[in-house]
Amino acid sequence: MAQIRPEHRKRNTALRVLLATASVATLLCAPLHAQEIGLRGPVGEDDLNNTLLLHKRRPTAEPEQAQAPTYQPVSPGAIPTQADAEATDLFSEPPNAENATGSSSSSARPPTTARQRARELRARQAGTTTPSAAETPATPVTDEELTTGTVRQGTVDSETEIENGPESERQRAIEGRRPQPDADPFEPTGIRFGTFVLKPSLEQGITATSNADSSSGGKSAVLSETTLRLNAASDWENHSATIDAYGNYRKSISGQEVKDLSGGIDGRLQLDFADDLRALARLGYSMRPESTSSPVVISGTAERPTLHTLSGALGVEKDVGKLRFGITGEVVDESYSDAELTDGTTLSQKDRDSRLYTGKVRVGYEVSPAFTPFGEVEFGRRVYDLRFDTAGFERSSKRTGARAGVEIDLGEKFGGEISAGWISEDFDDDRLKTVSAATIAADLKWSPMRGTIVGLTGETLVEGSTTAGDSGSVLYNGRLSVERQIRSNLTAFLAGGVGYRDYASSNDHELRLSAEAGLTWWLNRYAGLTGKLRHETFDSTLSNRDAKTNSVFVGLKIQR
Repeated sequence: MAQIRPEHRKRNTALRVLLATASVATLLCAPLHAQEIGLRGPVGEDDLNNTLLLHKRRPTAEPEQAQAPTYQPVSPGAIPTQADAEATDLFSEPPNAENATGSSSSSARPPTTARQRARELRARQAGTTTPSAAETPATPVTDEELTTGTVRQGTVDSETEIENGPESERQRAIEGRRPQPDADPFEPTGIRFGTFVLKPSLEQGITATSNADSSSGGKSAVLSETTLRLNAASDWENHSATIDAYGNYRKSISGQEVKDLSGGIDGRLQLDFADDLRALARLGYSMRPESTSSPVVISGTAERPTLHTLSGALGVEKDVGKLRFGITGEVVDESYSDAELTDGTTLSQKDRDSRLYTGKVRVGYEVSPAFTPFGEVEFGRRVYDLRFDTAGFERSSKRTGARAGVEIDLGEKFGGEISAGWISEDFDDDRLKTVSAATIAADLKWSPMRGTIVGLTGETLVEGSTTAGDSGSVLYNGRLSVERQIRSNLTAFLAGGVGYRDYASSNDHELRLSAEAGLTWWLNRYAGLTGKLRHETFDSTLSNRDAKTNSVFVGLKIQR
């Protein structure tokens, strides 16, 4: 057996010492490194002391290693003596640790989660602090209580304090919620068509009347009456558009022969731009048989001519502070079909066709958000298709007018405008007297209580004439209506109307009064039964013009 040389033995001994030293250094540095990277969480002084104490108690099964030679420094005092080492532990804080932190309490374990930190912050604000490790009596740590593995760290959202609020309450299941009651269960739901919501309705019924055509010689009849209506409203974010259309067809079932058709459509567009600038556009068309109460009397007619009205308007409005400016241009074209006479011939109505061009300038001042007084001036010209009518008169005219009023905006409670003024039409023919009269206009809606709407409308119209030497007339129309929702499925309405015509070239005048009442009982959201009562009287200073009409209507109304 070969003998180990002394130099080899010394070399092996030095290698063992070096390995032992590296092992001890690794054991001592590993907890510190784990503390730095946050694997074990915060480590307090008591935990370290208890860990060292436990290691001292455990028997070491490993064989004792050779003692390494003690390092002796050249200068005395470079390293602490054994007594100093026992007085100051390697892992204990320096003697002036309290002065360095500025606190008299010893270093307790800091909170590891946001909730713990928030809890300690509230405790400090309330004037209470968590007792430190120095103030708390030390409790021996057993082997079961000692944490030797990795400490679980808080989640990412644990850094944010979670407050209990209404949104954190447990919500009921969808199928378990009670449905909200519908405020108006019989209101039409409408049909989605692109960016518009369409609300059509159809009314079919029977009318029994004492005067089928509301003329002085009219007779009783039973009529079938059908009315179709359509309302469309845009669902845009900035601008708005609406379309209203209707059609009515009446035909006799018995009694006096009547067959007429009327209808119309009106579209409105509003574009909202920056700096309180708005552009308005309107286009409309209507057609209806000329009323028997028209100022133009056609003798021996079997069927009244049909009046076609085409109108359009463009306007711009601008708000500057409390001032309101607006300018509008409008065109109204009226044309008549030929009248059918009782002898089978027709009578041309070309000399009644005309176009009215008007321009309006309005200036208002906003006294408050609810009231804006305004003034408006109007200039225009009426041009007839025929320069001379059948009697040889030039009926084209110049039009001027002015009015003052107030705009009212109280939200859903009260809104609209009302005005009064003066209008004048001067004809090109000097033989015709100038038509000049006061004007009124109104469009108001008032809701004194929920389910009740009171409406007031009024207008002033200048009517032409074909009678030789007659300039025409001025017609004032007004209507007051009240609609009341008695129950959710029962609606009633009352209406009263008045019309007054003043002839410009004579002292003659005419008065028309009407009253109407109706009731609608909804069977469901889509169908309902409706009934109407109507009375109308027409009195005139002209001969053979007086008339009286009473009618009853019963029908079914369908809506979507």
